[in-house]
Amino acid sequence: MDFSSLDPLISPRSIAIIGASDEPSRIGGRPISYMQQRGFKGVIYPVNPKRQTVQGITAYADVASLPGVPDVGIVAVPAESAVEAIDALGRKGCKAAIVFTAGFAEVDEAGAAMQDRMVAAAKRHSMRLLGPNCLGLFNDSIGFYPTFTASFDSGWPVPGGRIGIASQSGAYGTHLFSLARDRNIGAGIVVTTGNEGEVALGDVLGWMAQSPDIDVICSYAEGIRESEKFLAALSLARANRKPVVMMKVGRSELGGAAAQSHTASIAGDDAITDAVLQEFGVVRARNTEELLDVAYAAQKRIYPAYNTLGVMTVSGGAGVLISDAADAVGFPMPAMPQPAQDKLRSLISFCAPRNPVDCTAQAINQIELVGEFTRSMAADGGYASCLIFFSQVGGSRTVAPKIRAQLKTVMDEHPDRLWALSIIAPPDMIREYEADGFLVFEDPTRAVTALHAMGRFGVAFAKAETVAGILPKVSLPASTPSEAEGKRILAAAGVPAVPERGCADVEAAVKAALDFGFPVVLKILSPDILHKSEIGGVLLDIESEAAVREGFATLIERAGKRAPSAKLEGVLVAKQIKGAVEMALGMVRDPVFGPVAMVGLGGIFIEVLKDVTFRRCPFDIAEAEAMIRGLKGFPLLDGIRGRKPADVRALAQALANLSAFAAAAGPQLISIDINPLLVLPAGEGAFAADAVLEIGPMESAK
Repeated sequence: MDFSSLDPLISPRSIAIIGASDEPSRIGGRPISYMQQRGFKGVIYPVNPKRQTVQGITAYADVASLPGVPDVGIVAVPAESAVEAIDALGRKGCKAAIVFTAGFAEVDEAGAAMQDRMVAAAKRHSMRLLGPNCLGLFNDSIGFYPTFTASFDSGWPVPGGRIGIASQSGAYGTHLFSLARDRNIGAGIVVTTGNEGEVALGDVLGWMAQSPDIDVICSYAEGIRESEKFLAALSLARANRKPVVMMKVGRSELGGAAAQSHTASIAGDDAITDAVLQEFGVVRARNTEELLDVAYAAQKRIYPAYNTLGVMTVSGGAGVLISDAADAVGFPMPAMPQPAQDKLRSLISFCAPRNPVDCTAQAINQIELVGEFTRSMAADGGYASCLIFFSQVGGSRTVAPKIRAQLKTVMDEHPDRLWALSIIAPPDMIREYEADGFLVFEDPTRAVTALHAMGRFGVAFAKAETVAGILPKVSLPASTPSEAEGKRILAAAGVPAVPERGCADVEAAVKAALDFGFPVVLKILSPDILHKSEIGGVLLDIESEAAVREGFATLIERAGKRAPSAKLEGVLVAKQIKGAVEMALGMVRDPVFGPVAMVGLGGIFIEVLKDVTFRRCPFDIAEAEAMIRGLKGFPLLDGIRGRKPADVRALAQALANLSAFAAAAGPQLISIDINPLLVLPAGEGAFAADAVLEIGPMESAK
């Protein structure tokens, strides 16, 4: 997918400002003032029927009077006039517009209808439209500032910044920029999308993913409106080795409701969104500080696919703190090789050379030891990421220059490593360390998080692009089937079921039980009773012919009393399997990302522990196995406490087959619930013991 249609919006050569103001502090005046200050080389056309000039530039009464065709227009007039302005720009031949004006879909239905009219006008003229209700954007590389943010009252972007910020919230997007600038992090392009009447977050991410001026992408998102463009943008960023770090808010029910009222967007299920971001290697920041830390580290453009952490410290306590932080995020800290440990002990007999490598305060007395220990950590330890804790010593005016010289020599010998310092130092000294090439953090745990993220990017960039296989042909029933029919459909799709038989009468049930062998399970069979256990519709451990007859009568009686309107098809007789691990497979149709498959611990544990992983459908068996191994409860499948390992391969195959079926079935398939799926010991297979397929009417699917 190509995103170059946003070029006139973000990198124009000319701009018209509808509602231009002669007052630089007003909404219609700030863009002109900013662009004059930043040396925008393009043509500026102020449109104001009441003035002949605006801020010293010739003004025009209306769009039709402009002597040229602007690449982009800013609309800073009331809502009704904004709709007319878009149409006028379109008739002039303008290819893009930025609408500051509020009072549209974020307000009420009347505003939404007016927004629809404006978007329709833009599409009629093949215009890209940013907003409405947006704070605009800026592109510092060309001095282009179509925004009314007050952020620049306290400073301009760091020169040469190659970080792009894409934000649905204007205020928070510029908040991120301001904090980045104050930390000397260069964000040269910021785009805010507001109501996303036409241009959505995915468009902007895609443009940044293919822009030669952007190396790192930061994003603030409340809800994803156009999943196709969003996913294409993330895929392009990964292919171009551009890291994406995102704050996706709306995790909680309350936060999700706030996001909808703020942007009229769909937040979707947070666990599913999280899975989608992980799929494309996006690092999801928990807060603003983490987002900026990750972006700061990503500027080095070093993304190790196998990331290990080596730590050198003058404090044993800091080493423990760092080790805890690394363990919490799964950051490997392998020990130094034994010969290297012996060498370091020969230099300082009382050092701790394993990893963390504690050189003790003695290294400050013998400053050359700083270089020796650091060199060994890089050369002998081979760590991809190296974190050095010097605390306030690193900021000492007398000692720091010597430390810098030692560290710089080693870093120059190993430029392919990520080098981070945890020190307390004045801003000018921090800038000196950064100029040498070091990442600098006061809190070492923040350094651990940022360095670990570089490895997550590296894994994503190294991962081969999966090619979707041929999807099966799927024919769904007109309505939700009974359990027996649902499992027959799934078995045909490659998710085998426990041996079972639907029986309309008691004699058929007895024969089925005798054929399968005792014990068996009896279940009420009805397409109208999806959750059988809630009405007592499941009987376990049926051990004899008499018990089958009694159980059959019991189930029919219970169904008649507790679900009198349900259509009964009889009783399902199934062979009872023991000694298996109970798992759960499922699928849900997410309103944003479509069919998403799930695997987790089965039985009642799925609701209690919520130990599940999600993935967009379809995916292959390797991805399915990765999902399974990502469960906290995976040791239950891996032979814990002397148990035989379960048939993980069969489970993964069933999960992959389920994902292909869900992708092929189309929107009529609403959900699948297989719980439990019984996983036998390795080589013996995995079988669905209970399954529900929820089928929607064809009309709703359309």
